[in-house]
Formats: sequence, structure tokens, C-alpha cells
Amino acid sequence: MKGFVDKDTCIGCGLCAGVCPDIFEMDDNGKAVGSESEIEEKLMDDAKEAEAGCPVSAITLE
Repeated sequence: MKGFVDKDTCIGCGLCAGVCPDIFEMDDNGKAVGSESEIEEKLMDDAKEAEAGCPVSAITLE
């Protein structure tokens, strides 16, 4: 499973990067970006929290 961010929807609030910095980070344009690697099991709860907490539902885990 990987974390994806819809750049058109993202408002750059930084919640995902704060909750799960191993998977999400902010790019130079102030938008979130997901890691290219598979989410490790130990990070799955944090990744799901970031997905659920996104105020504009820009994050999907697939």
C-alpha cells in the first residue's frame, strides 16, 4: 500500500506530514507529497490517521 496526494485538492496545511512524516512531506510549492515506497506495517496507523485527518480529503491509501 502507498500514500497518494491529489495536488489539485491539497491546501498545504501540513497535517499529513506532521502525523506521518515517514510517508508524507511538503514539496517546494507547499503541497504534500507521498512517498514512492510501500508503507511499512508499523506506519500504517499513522498513514490512516493522516488520510482520515486531511481536511480536504486529498490523501488516499492504495
